Amino acid sequence: MELSATVVLIALTALTSYQAWRKPELLNRWMFTPYMINNKGQWDRFVLSGFIHKDNIHLLFNMFTFYFFGRVVEMFLIFKFGMVMGIIAYVLFYVGAIVVADIPTFFKHKDHSYYRALGASGGVAATVFGSIILMPLSDICLFGIICLPGFALGIMFLIYSVVQAQKGADGINHDAHLYGALFGIAFILVVNPQSALNFIDQIKSFRMF
Repeated sequence: MELSATVVLIALTALTSYQAWRKPELLNRWMFTPYMINNKGQWDRFVLSGFIHKDNIHLLFNMFTFYFFGRVVEMFLIFKFGMVMGIIAYVLFYVGAIVVADIPTFFKHKDHSYYRALGASGGVAATVFGSIILMPLSDICLFGIICLPGFALGIMFLIYSVVQAQKGADGINHDAHLYGALFGIAFILVVNPQSALNFIDQIKSFRMF
């Protein structure tokens, strides 16, 4: 595994998740709890909650996805801004996505003392959709079986996230997935507006068979 900012972020997330599993008081303090943020001013939860996970499966799934898609965005930003500024932009992109993705959830649940969430899903969704904007025709495979062009799977994911967020019945923060994805799209288009035209041109060239 080549050392990169993505790998460093994965290692950091694994370490902080492990520490949170060992020490419940840390898990409780770092979780995204809108009520505590609103009433106790614990704004660091916006960032800290993105570096802890519920269990091994949650951690492995998010970090596995992040590794492959994060590297695409990282290399793009390094190519555009140079090594140092590219890495800085990438880290800000990832952490910013974690924060922005949780803002709607904060306003929705700031008066609900029972609500808690954790995980890097907002940041991961941002990297997935950032890479889709850059390479919309690249296949994304579900469970290594069903492979679809990134743009097609992305559309399906956005629709699913909107529907499930409205239902809000499965204990998953679909709002974070949705707004993380939108942040990823917006970020790439802002730092490189030409990506919009490239995206459209690639979609136009798509052929099913």
